[in-house]
Amino acid sequence: MLADLGRLGQLGANPFVFPAFGAAPSLPGHFIDAAYANDAGSRDYKLYVPSGHAGQPAPLLVMLHGCAQSADDFAIGTGMNALAEECGCLVAYPAQSQHANASRCWNWFNAVDQQHGQGEPSIIAGLTRDVMARYAVDPRRVYVAGLSAGGAMAAIMGTLYPELYAAVGVHSGLPFAAAHDLPSAFAAMKGEFQRRQAPGRAVPIIVFHGDRDTTVHPANGDELMQRRRRHPLEATVIEPGQVPDGHAYTRTVHHRPDGSIHAEHWLVHGSGHAWSGGDARGSYTDIKGPSASQEMMRFFRTAR
Repeated sequence: MLADLGRLGQLGANPFVFPAFGAAPSLPGHFIDAAYANDAGSRDYKLYVPSGHAGQPAPLLVMLHGCAQSADDFAIGTGMNALAEECGCLVAYPAQSQHANASRCWNWFNAVDQQHGQGEPSIIAGLTRDVMARYAVDPRRVYVAGLSAGGAMAAIMGTLYPELYAAVGVHSGLPFAAAHDLPSAFAAMKGEFQRRQAPGRAVPIIVFHGDRDTTVHPANGDELMQRRRRHPLEATVIEPGQVPDGHAYTRTVHHRPDGSIHAEHWLVHGSGHAWSGGDARGSYTDIKGPSASQEMMRFFRTAR
């Protein structure tokens, strides 16, 4: 049934097929191969452990790649390991299996994979807890982010597991339960998404989306912000900006009454379906945009 998403891998049908990537940059930390399994299945993952990690509880960021990408490719394109080395953060990169999806897409459109304790969400949550059990991780500073299909799954993880993830980053993704099968997935990518009441409480969220994205319509980013946690006395600040020799952008920031930031929306003008400010050695990156990686790391450190 939903294995039909393998059609996304066929020429002309897959909006998420990316080019080849270059060699990984050398960093002083360790980039470890690992695996996790539970009753729902198993997934390989890569884990970056910064060189300064010596047993003190550290933040953990779980990064979910897009369709046809790999953990290594995503790490290179986002440059997240270099930032993790600077701030002492562990970064886990779960890898989707081709047995689970022919195009290595996270199955965000599958109803089973939109439920707590089932399917891929249970695997990703279990993998997260496995890293926390093996390494010194501060349970108050565990985050999840992703691109495209990975961004949609990150939104699912933040929705289903607010007790596990303190904040969410969604780049060019879709809101929770935006689709329930392959036809509705393609409709959602065009901006015709389903609206379903999300369970539980919402966590702080930062959203990046290019306004020239023809793969996942920018309306999905708007919808993610519409569904975010709100405060009756929140203040909203709109800040236009410009990357030197790059793209202009509009940053919309939502502050709580105490001044803390709990939601941000970055609309990158002129950018398509690509990781903003990413490394050209990785697939599907736009070097002319503001750095989504830097801004997500900053947001995760300060949002609540």
